[in-house]
Amino acid sequence: MIRRAEECTIEYREHMRDGDGTVKLTSLIASSAELNEKGRLFSVITLEPGCSIGYHIHDKDAELFYILKGTAEYNDNGQIKTVSAGDVTICPTGQSHGIANHSDEVVQLVAVIVYA
Repeated sequence: MIRRAEECTIEYREHMRDGDGTVKLTSLIASSAELNEKGRLFSVITLEPGCSIGYHIHDKDAELFYILKGTAEYNDNGQIKTVSAGDVTICPTGQSHGIANHSDEVVQLVAVIVYA
């Protein structure tokens, strides 16, 4: 199967996880069935300058980010770290994270959420 770019759905979430601004999510899957029910998200996330995804816990799943473009501040269980293109972040089940774009450039990342 191939899904063309124009077939991907785009969603805008204001104050995602109590973050700042509006986050753009481009879903790369139509449903969790395409992940064999082993996950619920496979998306490109776009953070405009000043946007963030608020700090939150992953109780029943884990999330990975692959940074495609830009530089962001990643909150890794309360420790702020700088991430940039090519970096991978891993938030295992039971841990917390958030990400913020405090730069003047767009940040794009691929996010995957898999079930524990």
